Amino acid sequence: MSFQDLLAVIASPKLRDVALHWDAARGTRRIPAWKDIDPSAIAPHLPIVWAWKYDRDTDTFVGRLAGDTIVEAFGRSPRGVTMQEFFGEKWHAQFFAKHKRIVTQPAFTHESGQVLIHTQHYGQGERIIMPLAADGVTGDGIFGATEYAMNPNAPYGESARRFLATDRITYFPLD
Repeated sequence: MSFQDLLAVIASPKLRDVALHWDAARGTRRIPAWKDIDPSAIAPHLPIVWAWKYDRDTDTFVGRLAGDTIVEAFGRSPRGVTMQEFFGEKWHAQFFAKHKRIVTQPAFTHESGQVLIHTQHYGQGERIIMPLAADGVTGDGIFGATEYAMNPNAPYGESARRFLATDRITYFPLD
């Protein structure tokens, strides 16, 4: 599986544009660096993008940025906050494991179904996550985008966790 396989499953034109920018940003390298991501190239989609920096020494993710749509859904920005602080004990282990796999394998991820389920502002949607690497090889962050249609009547809490089993998450090893 490869980047082309990832592109083939993306339904959202916005997510497709973000993925194509990631691919263009890497050029001849295996993985682009954070500095290679050009906000002006994906300007219309900035509200749905987000990123985390990964520190291998401490095995910790720290929020790098989140667009306005993502901040609105969470009610706060992850910028400068550890993943554990941001998601809390209830959700941290699940998100950490997924994101660590993306950055260390490295891999791409495509998800569809109930997104932002850990907030009270979630709905049906689609998400992509791609690795970042300052040296072009060793993952040191993730870059993602999430598009969704809110469902204000959806359940929250333990009943919401059951929806996670219906999510479709596909990992695509980096080519």
